[in-house]
Amino acid sequence: MNIISPNYILTPNKLLKNLSIAYDKKIEKIAPLEELKAKFPDAQVTQLAKNSLIMPGLINSHVHIEFSANKTQLSYGDFINWLYSVIENRDELINGCGQECMQKAIDAMLDRGITTFGAISSHAMDLEACANAKQNVVFFNELIGSQAAMADALFGDFLARLDASKTVKRDGFIPAVAIHSPYSVHPILIKKALEIVKNEDLKLTAHFMESEAERNWLDESKGDFSEFFQKFLKQEHNVSDSKEFLEHFNQTPTLLTHVVKSNEQELQTIKDANHTIIHCPISNRLLGNGILNIKELNEHGIPWVIATDGLSSNYKLDLFEEMKISLFSHANAPLNDFAEQLIVAATKNAADALGLNTGEIVEGKNADMIVIDLDSELNEELAVHLILHHYNISKVFINGKLEKGEI
Repeated sequence: MNIISPNYILTPNKLLKNLSIAYDKKIEKIAPLEELKAKFPDAQVTQLAKNSLIMPGLINSHVHIEFSANKTQLSYGDFINWLYSVIENRDELINGCGQECMQKAIDAMLDRGITTFGAISSHAMDLEACANAKQNVVFFNELIGSQAAMADALFGDFLARLDASKTVKRDGFIPAVAIHSPYSVHPILIKKALEIVKNEDLKLTAHFMESEAERNWLDESKGDFSEFFQKFLKQEHNVSDSKEFLEHFNQTPTLLTHVVKSNEQELQTIKDANHTIIHCPISNRLLGNGILNIKELNEHGIPWVIATDGLSSNYKLDLFEEMKISLFSHANAPLNDFAEQLIVAATKNAADALGLNTGEIVEGKNADMIVIDLDSELNEELAVHLILHHYNISKVFINGKLEKGEI
């Protein structure tokens, strides 16, 4: 048993003062320091420095580790131009990011307080790095392929990758499934994958309504995707529209990424099916896709979380930076209230969406905690200042184990 004593604890829904935390792998008790010492007399006690804050470790629910080699190879500003540049540079990006490159990306997330991440794995090249990561990992094996003639081969490859991820036996590593998008996965493949998801109770994610090109292709089989699909796949029509795609997930709560081009009917379907939306503001800006309408999500009562996406469409894997960009992008949202929503989105809401026993400094939750060294005493605008200022994260605990910093 260990006891850690900060000045402040952000749960994240409440700010607690002058309380300490007794923990092992889980948070056992939160109480005044002397009470914890009496209850756990053999515990090691760590008294933190002045103006120290403990909050839940951050959860980056959507990141592409395999594409971490990108810095200047890809084209930004327009989704289709970016997509063409991904295809043109795919081999260089994939082959240029070995274990050291992927480990660097994972370590960068740890340094910025990310204790759990959802890895969207297209090729399983990141399996070893994710299996060895200090963080909790939800490993989403991605299924892609819109041609029926290739369905068996594509599904066989997907199954092999999923089975390989199941061989990883360590606490905090969870195999899962990703359906790439409604324009890139044939309904036959979706149905087969969802059968596995339901039978094995796996977590599920998918990209949905990221771009105007996707909107036009799904609605009318027209627009910028028309030339793309004819050129690369000899395909003149979409394999399903958005309504047909969402119907596959009616009985399976899913994390839907981006959703910046959704309509009212789709949002109601998402609400009714208990899906969660993943907000990636930097990626959306760099690819010219606009900004997620969070006010609309809140009005519908749709839960949302925040994530970085991958370095193929971002410049760093830092959720505090992501929250900052979102804070400025949603200029009409009440500043303090929205900042608080962002902190909760990166912790509790993400844990809830992924079905994980973390994301809160609450008794019984896993001891995934970060220690932030503040410059001064807190005021009522704590969430804003946490997002605005690049405070030092001096300690990171994952399942009660110190993974960054010293005691």
